[in-house]
Amino acid sequence: MLLSVFSRHSSDCKYAADRTFRRCNCPKWIGGQVNREYFRKSAGTRQWNEAEEYRLKLEDALVKGLPPFGPEPESVLTPVSVSAPAARPTLPVAPRPEEISAAKPEKTRVTVEVAVEAYLADARSRELESSTLSKLETIFRKQLLAWTRVQGLDYLDQIDLDALLSFRSTWADGRLAKQKKQSRLIGFFWACVRRGYIAQNPSMGLGKIKVIQIPTDYFPRDEFQRILDATYIYGDPRGGVIDVQAIRSRLRTMTLLMRWSGLRIRDAVTLERDRLHGDSLMLYQAKTGTPVYVPLPPHVVKALENVPPGPKPNPRYFFWSGNGQPKSVVADWQRSYRRLFKLVNLTLPDGSLRRTPLLPRAACGTTPAATACLQS
Repeated sequence: MLLSVFSRHSSDCKYAADRTFRRCNCPKWIGGQVNREYFRKSAGTRQWNEAEEYRLKLEDALVKGLPPFGPEPESVLTPVSVSAPAARPTLPVAPRPEEISAAKPEKTRVTVEVAVEAYLADARSRELESSTLSKLETIFRKQLLAWTRVQGLDYLDQIDLDALLSFRSTWADGRLAKQKKQSRLIGFFWACVRRGYIAQNPSMGLGKIKVIQIPTDYFPRDEFQRILDATYIYGDPRGGVIDVQAIRSRLRTMTLLMRWSGLRIRDAVTLERDRLHGDSLMLYQAKTGTPVYVPLPPHVVKALENVPPGPKPNPRYFFWSGNGQPKSVVADWQRSYRRLFKLVNLTLPDGSLRRTPLLPRAACGTTPAATACLQS
């Protein structure tokens, strides 16, 4: 890129230290090194996108030797007599935008399908989690792309704010899921802007989706004991794939593990046996990846060491067979805990049922030691 856009901030602009800041209302200019001299020219606008368009036209004029970087065409120069004194040269006049645009070929329009496939290919190249890739494919390939085809919107620049509002009205998700989906939609259009597919992001006008999240609570000592007691009578004693006593023991061990280790249900279900070192559990910090050791009470260690095998035992894991996706086995455990909570039937002081989408956060009234979320 020969030339670049910069903001010529006013003295009272709070972004005056950053010439590359785009979203302030200060005048936009074009500048760069041309023939070893610094060229600077006003873009005549306060909008960054319009200044970028003018920059492209100036670069095209620079490459072709047109004004203001080259001489005027001979047909418009005034003849000078040999005997007359040399006329004082005048500064070159910048070409009108329509003159430059006439010489520049039009840019090929990008289809929605091409933009979606390019975005998904970039997501795969960044080695995102398979669960994240699956969500992105659902949002953009199965929903957005399918919806634009029905609406007859073949090209990306045909999608405006009204179209996105109409698309959002088709979402049947909960508030939190809608909020995350809208965030991914905004990110998709920003990626298209960075690639040069479109000049502006049409999703920036979408209003925020309000999400009210109820803070999770911990279980006092007596309620946690009731949950443990319920594991002794959980399940149908008439038989199944594994013995009902083994099912009860596995559920009780899982509950104790999450209570004392602080693991979420997914991490607890997929816990490897070699993480247990004596009376401590080796875990890794999420941000730094540094290994840490979490001490466990002796009765929890004993329960882990003697946990009955599942339907398809795997010597590598305590609770998982290692087959399939982790989210599938997590869903099985979530269903088990929902049945367990119905059996416990915890109530509030007014007699209403207590909200129990969570496994015990604490077994006492002190600081919570563990959280394990069970999605309802």
